Amino acid sequence: MGRAVTVATCALNQWALDFEGNLERILRSIDIAKSKGARYRLGPELEICGYGCSDHFYESDTLLHSFQVLEKLLESPTTQDIICDVGMPVLHRNVRYNCRVIFLNKKILLIRPKISLANAGNYRELRWFTPWSKARHVEEYFLPRIIQEVTGRETVPFGDAVLATKDTCLGAEICEELWAPNSPHIEMGLDGVEIFTNSSGSHHVLRKAHARVDLVNSATAKNGGIYILANQKGCDGDRLYYDGCAMISMNGETVAQGSQFSLDDVSDLMLKAFPQEVLVATLDLEDVQSYRAEISSRNLAASKVNPYPRIKVNFALSCPDDLAVPTCMPIQWRHHSPEEEISLGPACWLWDYLRRSKQAGFLLPLSGGIDSSATACIVYSMCHQVCLAVKNGNADVLADARRIVNDDTYIPEDPHEFCRRVFTTCYMASENSSQDTCNRAKLLAEQIGSYHINLNIDAAVKAVVGIFSVVTGRTPRFSVYGGSSRENLALQNVQARIRMVLAYLFAQLTLWARGMPGGLLVLGSANVDESLRGYLTKYDCSSADINPIGGISKTDLKNFIQYCIENFQLTALRSIVSAPPTAELEPLVDGQVAQTDEADMGMTYAELSIYGKLRKIAKAGPYSMFCKLINIWKEICTPREVASKVKHFFRMYSVNRHKMTILTPSYHAENYSPDDNRFDLRPFLYNTSWSWQFRCIDKQVSKLEKKE
Repeated sequence: MGRAVTVATCALNQWALDFEGNLERILRSIDIAKSKGARYRLGPELEICGYGCSDHFYESDTLLHSFQVLEKLLESPTTQDIICDVGMPVLHRNVRYNCRVIFLNKKILLIRPKISLANAGNYRELRWFTPWSKARHVEEYFLPRIIQEVTGRETVPFGDAVLATKDTCLGAEICEELWAPNSPHIEMGLDGVEIFTNSSGSHHVLRKAHARVDLVNSATAKNGGIYILANQKGCDGDRLYYDGCAMISMNGETVAQGSQFSLDDVSDLMLKAFPQEVLVATLDLEDVQSYRAEISSRNLAASKVNPYPRIKVNFALSCPDDLAVPTCMPIQWRHHSPEEEISLGPACWLWDYLRRSKQAGFLLPLSGGIDSSATACIVYSMCHQVCLAVKNGNADVLADARRIVNDDTYIPEDPHEFCRRVFTTCYMASENSSQDTCNRAKLLAEQIGSYHINLNIDAAVKAVVGIFSVVTGRTPRFSVYGGSSRENLALQNVQARIRMVLAYLFAQLTLWARGMPGGLLVLGSANVDESLRGYLTKYDCSSADINPIGGISKTDLKNFIQYCIENFQLTALRSIVSAPPTAELEPLVDGQVAQTDEADMGMTYAELSIYGKLRKIAKAGPYSMFCKLINIWKEICTPREVASKVKHFFRMYSVNRHKMTILTPSYHAENYSPDDNRFDLRPFLYNTSWSWQFRCIDKQVSKLEKKE
């Protein structure tokens, strides 16, 4: 009956404003889709210009260059005889819209503007675009001259419509519309649309992938149909890593799964678990009709639905004689563990940043503690991914690796050897450092293969403090030697800040000293909990070029360290994970560390994670947090103890919030990140007494104690 349709979706590693590279990747994905027999190809959201253009969306240049790329796509022989669905910004009647442009054989079939814009968390689409609010309404869009010349038409349909081909009906959603409570696919499905498409710009968050998969499968579980999802992949210029996961689902079950993390820009040659990044599936539309036939509630609702405008397309997604065409069967989706996500996501983000910044590698101040060690392990994982991609025949990764190491004949085969070429670690000792942390850092560097430097900062610290002493006639002392808390803190901070200065000096000149070209990117290693509490020195080693663990909790990092012990055989990590976290900025006692992080902070890392989730995700201020925690901690704390803990957290959080304004750009992985750039917008000058809020807590504590 000619009802087996072959469709394709993809996850492309697009880059904001890289119009030439984006065009090449789009064409390659279409070529792969056609070679596998697809008659329809879906790409990610805003794939022509890149999703992360931000305020560049305001510029007329971005609109112009997007249409220039569209012109090249329309003219290309690659795009003939396949329906192509691409994303770009479009200005219609002086209003900017986030659009899908769907075309076939040099003819634009429909420009479909986004209806529900993402505007929470990291998303700011309402800043640049306007949602299309005219449901089931189509207007004429006047094409730019360069597009008129290619298509031979002055106007095309613009609005909320669906495509009716010879054999089926397709309806488009764009990213956020899948997550909306009134998703368009509901009404479209009732109106007879059989294939739903979704072009996304969805970024990675730990433990999020299952939610996206569940939404896609549930979209067709109640209503029947085929759902095709494309997504951006990689770092396109900021803190986010778009995590692919292109997929195709039918009648509530996944039939094709793309990779969540990979170094491929666009390829059909992937890891064995994911044989292709351009996903192609052949599915029988009769299965959709059969599935819908027995859902009586759906059919009753369908008889009353308000119909969508249909754009007729003289083209079929199926072949007339398809009895012998095999169709895809449901598969079980494989989710990564959080530890695998940490190993792969930030590693792929680092690789994109390294190759696109055209630097020669990374430098990491390696302290021998959990955070810097976890950062080192992520770089080592990146080296593993590079070697694996090259082994699997990825010519793009090989070319990038050769350029980074400045060797046109080089082939990265051994992660340890490649790590030594691109990764420098540096242990910066002081008189307050223990031999234990020095040994741990050295052993870990040996096991991952990094080029390791040992240096001592005491001379620089004494010189800086000496300048102060000459000017003021006063010499500050640590508290253990009779100094005040102000002196003690200042002496800790000067050590930390000198380490930052030295890190950048060595990043710029280490390769020069070794007779090699290029410079190194400095990596920071402050975790999300320390940033939330402000337990870091402003402009210390937390100040770096980028930070791959800045969005990851201490608890998850400990689990990740254990994962690396088991999967990378890094035995040096055993002593690191068992040692109490310490800044090593105060004098040793009998040669042993006396300072620990949790004692300094006045709270545990486990408590910090709870505070962070309640503050950001649960939207709790001091009083609301207290009310929630007296129940959560009722078995371990009295109400007065809970009150004391909450007050201490909010005092420390507000006192240190100013540090978030200069926080190193960090990989976004956690929904309670305190990133001040655009995710967590708060004042940085607080009334740190919280007098009204704390008084409300005290009143509640008194009431509870009277009841007891």
